[in-house]
Amino acid sequence: MAEATRDRAQEVLLELRGVDKRFGATQALDDVSLEIRGGEIHAFVGENGAGKSTLGKIIAGVYAADAGAVVVNGSVIDKWNPAIAQKQGVAMIAQELALVPDLTVAQNVFLGAEQHRFGIERRNLNERFASLDAETGFGLDPRMRVRDLRIADQQKVEILRALARNARIIVMDEPTSSLTAHEMSQLENLMRALRDRGCGVIYVSHFLDSVLGVADRITVMRDGRRIESVQASTVVKHDIVTSMLGRELEQAFPERGAAPPASIPPVLRVRDLRTETGGAAMSFDVRPGEIVGLLGLVGSGRTECLRAVFGVDKTAGGSVELGGRDWTGRSPRESIEAGLVLVSEDRHKDGLVLQRSVRENIALSSLSARTRYGIVTRGAEKRVAKDLAESLQMRPPDIELPVSWFSGGNQQKALLGKALAAQPRVVILDEPTRGVDVGAKRTIYDLVARLAAEGIAVLLISSEHEEIMELAHRAYLVSGGRTFDEIIPEHTTVEDVLYRLFNVTPREETAA
Repeated sequence: MAEATRDRAQEVLLELRGVDKRFGATQALDDVSLEIRGGEIHAFVGENGAGKSTLGKIIAGVYAADAGAVVVNGSVIDKWNPAIAQKQGVAMIAQELALVPDLTVAQNVFLGAEQHRFGIERRNLNERFASLDAETGFGLDPRMRVRDLRIADQQKVEILRALARNARIIVMDEPTSSLTAHEMSQLENLMRALRDRGCGVIYVSHFLDSVLGVADRITVMRDGRRIESVQASTVVKHDIVTSMLGRELEQAFPERGAAPPASIPPVLRVRDLRTETGGAAMSFDVRPGEIVGLLGLVGSGRTECLRAVFGVDKTAGGSVELGGRDWTGRSPRESIEAGLVLVSEDRHKDGLVLQRSVRENIALSSLSARTRYGIVTRGAEKRVAKDLAESLQMRPPDIELPVSWFSGGNQQKALLGKALAAQPRVVILDEPTRGVDVGAKRTIYDLVARLAAEGIAVLLISSEHEEIMELAHRAYLVSGGRTFDEIIPEHTTVEDVLYRLFNVTPREETAA
């Protein structure tokens, strides 16, 4: 078996030769050539906008190359597209899963691949599903509706769909961005199982620890070019980051500025806030020029509380004060006009209009300031969008392109620009670095520090506890919808925070 796997690993399943791709004036891929081999996990890494997702979509036929060739079994394939790619055994699992929520697991797996007899669909989905599931050991219930599955299980459905179509190459574009650590581990095991079946797995990710833990080969992209392809066993994370950036990475976090004096009154004061969505008793203060974090586990109620503060979710009790005024139950529009803005954790659902330009998205939160006689002034839109796009180092810097054309990290920068265009005095950041690479993270960290230095109050939620511990002046611990402690991150360790969040003492942990 090991010898057979080794033989499959030598087989080139697909080859790209000199591929170019442009979006308007932006060169997304520039003369890229590489091989995809069977029995191998091949990771694509790079900064947001480097071209790694575009490369994966070219392989899957989602995008057509402007120049160059796609070669399968030694033959150049003309007019490469999703249908031809599927016939050639290529499947893609995108970050935004393409499932039908109201259909069952089995119906989704075989959608478009149903068997017919005399023109009538055969009712054998469950039998076919049982055979396929036995090969993978996923153990999914074929009768469950997809909407009732966790994200990790929905990804298993996507993988089963690919296998049901005899896929030999499976492209996974940022599959871990919405997963817990345990679910990420499960997905990595699934990738290994696919590799051992002889599949070529393409893993597009910004999680470098995961890449190094699971990949056999790593291709580094920068500015649309393939910089190098290396065996994962021969490099460490520092090597990859340096190759991605073309330089040594500076210190991950900016120097923490001085906290405002305790004598300065809070610009935002929340007391015993309860919400209809899970907040039980949240209390905290934020002063001008202060970065305050909310530290809690997933489901602790942090997001629900801040959505209620902003006015998206309804409050069920307690109080909110903004600038000394009662702000309980105000609307999002009133909050934005008063200088309180929210950068949502879900940029696609709550933050951006994907088919509109960067210019229009950035200006969206402050249209009233850029209108004359009820008509939006395009010149004013351009000025604010251009300044913010440059400040946030958006790539490409073309503010007239649709936001959907940009990488996840650059979409996040557009969302931040939209918040800053409103000239806020309080900024709520909910998972601001989710789905972005190390270079873009540093840009966002610098922005957070700069906002505080300019006297703006910042409320920060992050599942990467280190971010809060390195950026915040103060932080509140949250569990079960309640704030139960306050810490000074500079004088506390991440380990101590985790002990408190899990309600475990170091002595108990040691004994265990």
